[in-house]
Amino acid sequence: MADSARKPDIRGFERHALTVTVLTVFSRFGGLAREACFGRLIGVSDAASAFGFAFLVPNLFRRLFGEGALSAALIPEQTRLEARDPRAASRLAALTLARVGLFLGALALIGELIIAFIPSEGGDLGLELLAITLPYMPLVCLTAVAGAVLQVRGRFAPAAAAPILLNLSLVIAVFVAWWSGDGTVDGSTIGIVGWGVVFAGIAQAIWTLWEVRRTSPVIDADTKAERRANRRARFGFRRVVFQALPMVLGLGVLQLNTFLDGLIASWPTIVGPTIFGHPYPLQDTAMATLGYAQRLYEFPLGVFGIAVATAIFPQLTRERDDAPRFAATLRRGLRLAMFIGLPASLGIAVVRRPFVAVVYEGMAFDAKDVEIVAFVLLGYAVAIWSYSINHILVRAFYARREPMTPVRIAVGMVLLNLTLNLTLVFTTSLGVAGLAWSTAICAIIQSVILGRVLASRSGRLADRLVIASVLRTVICTGAMLAAVVVSMNTIPFTVISDAWIAAFAELSSLAVIGGAVFVATAMALRMPELGWALGRDAAVE
Repeated sequence: MADSARKPDIRGFERHALTVTVLTVFSRFGGLAREACFGRLIGVSDAASAFGFAFLVPNLFRRLFGEGALSAALIPEQTRLEARDPRAASRLAALTLARVGLFLGALALIGELIIAFIPSEGGDLGLELLAITLPYMPLVCLTAVAGAVLQVRGRFAPAAAAPILLNLSLVIAVFVAWWSGDGTVDGSTIGIVGWGVVFAGIAQAIWTLWEVRRTSPVIDADTKAERRANRRARFGFRRVVFQALPMVLGLGVLQLNTFLDGLIASWPTIVGPTIFGHPYPLQDTAMATLGYAQRLYEFPLGVFGIAVATAIFPQLTRERDDAPRFAATLRRGLRLAMFIGLPASLGIAVVRRPFVAVVYEGMAFDAKDVEIVAFVLLGYAVAIWSYSINHILVRAFYARREPMTPVRIAVGMVLLNLTLNLTLVFTTSLGVAGLAWSTAICAIIQSVILGRVLASRSGRLADRLVIASVLRTVICTGAMLAAVVVSMNTIPFTVISDAWIAAFAELSSLAVIGGAVFVATAMALRMPELGWALGRDAAVE
């Protein structure tokens, strides 16, 4: 009897992008609710900065092993075996998950031992929290790798929805910490929030691993086929490691960039208020300020930009040997990313203050904090479109099995970003906002370089249709901004006495007005990207 397996869903990526988007919307709104709780109960404090540093380290490994090199190397090999030998594909998934879990679990244990032997007078809050959150590192990486396997099987929902568990766990944990601290969350109670991270990691890993098992093919007992499948799985795993290892080394340099950003912001928290005998230019709340701003610009990026990149990757992998189809799919992805990313970038830049106020203001988060976080958010927001495009372009290189090309480009960006960070933080009045502007500038430059290199290898990306689409998107965005700015200057939101209600009324009104004008303009220009954003395949246009 032939092996029976679930066929990968090969619909256009636009429908998968909608699936990921819908689930990610719930996840990201949950994330905003989580950050709203953090802002009001913890505020812009040294405890929040310490937690931001402790959460940074597991996330670096998630990007490196889970969503970075390993997933990028696994998806093409898993796709190939799912089509040729589902039994071997199932073995490859199990082998990869087992070995990744063992390796990263051992790495986490080594990290715990290192932290235990670091000398600390009076205790270092950042390191104490890191010791708690470090077990989350192997758990979240297992979740990401399991999500990559599920993507190949056309199952995008579990991985996209897994962050909901993290949000729920952290909201519960921060309320428990606040209650335990008699209405405050400080260094004595913030550890409860760290344990909430670990609990969420356990729940996420159990869910996604169960889904991998549930979607594995139902296979008849066949000793000969079993041996053949095991050989193919071991060979496939070696190919994955061979592909991933140089990416891990290269991406390690890239993730060093992210770590350096966090270290610059966290220096007063984990080291002290001086550097080489001179006062440090940032306060001990800098990491908290940076983190609050990051959560807001990551909202549209996660909902739309990463959703498109996640959905398009398996399709690009299947089409890598068909140059015309590969280029056509990539162009559609870039058009859709620009159609969503450009209005998101400029829209958030314009409404940044009410956006920050609605999410965070109240209790421990005052009006001064709103102004500071909004100023940092402006730097990040102007390049949301570029972050989205970079995700797609990097995955296109991965699909072509050229993983080191974007890594080499990223290494150059590391040096540029570090130079800009130090320059903007230490020599200008931007303060922590200098880190945000440096990130945005480097992202835009990276988009241009990635696009030019990819075009030289896979064919022209900015063809007539792409250029026309971008121009129409600019027109739609211009109309949206005009409507928003006019509304901000004519509607008297300030007459509302309650500051939070006024900010909510302003943000919701401007979002509805701006969104309606953008959609109406796109409909008038008959832009197919509007249909793609709603999950309609390009083939039906």
